[in-house]
Amino acid sequence: MRYIFIMCFMCFIKVTTAQIVTKVKVVDTTAWKQANKLGVDINEVTFVNWNAGGANSISALLAIQSSLRYKKNNLIWFNELRTRYGVNKQENQRLRKTEDELELISTLGFRKDTLTNWYFSGRFNFKTQYTNGFNYPNRDNSISSFMTPGYLFLGGGAEYGKNIEKLSFYMSPLTFKATFVLDQDLADDGSFGVEPAVYDALGNKIKDGENTRTEMGILLTNSYETEVLENIYIKNRLSFYTDYLNSFGNIDVDWEVVFDFKVNDFVKATLGSHLKYDNDIKIIEETEVEDEFVERGASIQWKQLLGIGVVVDF
Repeated sequence: MRYIFIMCFMCFIKVTTAQIVTKVKVVDTTAWKQANKLGVDINEVTFVNWNAGGANSISALLAIQSSLRYKKNNLIWFNELRTRYGVNKQENQRLRKTEDELELISTLGFRKDTLTNWYFSGRFNFKTQYTNGFNYPNRDNSISSFMTPGYLFLGGGAEYGKNIEKLSFYMSPLTFKATFVLDQDLADDGSFGVEPAVYDALGNKIKDGENTRTEMGILLTNSYETEVLENIYIKNRLSFYTDYLNSFGNIDVDWEVVFDFKVNDFVKATLGSHLKYDNDIKIIEETEVEDEFVERGASIQWKQLLGIGVVVDF
């Protein structure tokens, strides 16, 4: 009887071990995952004999987010495309741009074993916009355009993430940053921190402004996504960058917080805030003299978004 008991116990151990090994293999075989979202927000206001006054207006925003993830064993590779474009049309006014963004992100990470949540990571990030931007109602001189500016970040460091798809902390002590200003007129003005053009005493240009500016510094980022309440989601993205050689300690900040309020599988409301500070971007103001401007220095940039629209996963 004792031998029968021992044999049954050993069989139980073997079956349990086999089940555990099988489960581990299922987890480790997780590989490619793709997710795509298309969102359209439309806001419209119409007045008919409205004694309080007002202007008819309509605005639209198109947003596309596509991600491709690879995760297997100790290797992760995350790629994301984010793009947004919005316009607004008010009565007796020409069409105006309200949103314009194109961003590509790629992060490659490797950890030594499955017990740690620390990854050795390399990151690529690129940002620009599609069309010219203006200080409305002035449409004569653009203040930005495609690749003016364009930003490129490339670096390596360490990344922590217990559930890295939802929560991530990234630190790179060595990050290359390039700023592109391909519009020569804006480059000649020294926009976005590039070296301006050189002129002689008569005002003749003797050297073009630089089209690129390069830096090497420290980059810290944090991304966080969670459901705070039922059908209410928050996304937080925060980054800090400072250059070693040019004004070390002068920190560029990029902080975006978005609340998504899910109505059903297709309809949602969005409330967002986007704050930026870059010491290389100076505020230009008009003077009393026509066609003369004065530089006021860097300032905090802030954008707020509220919209209701349709979202489709594909």
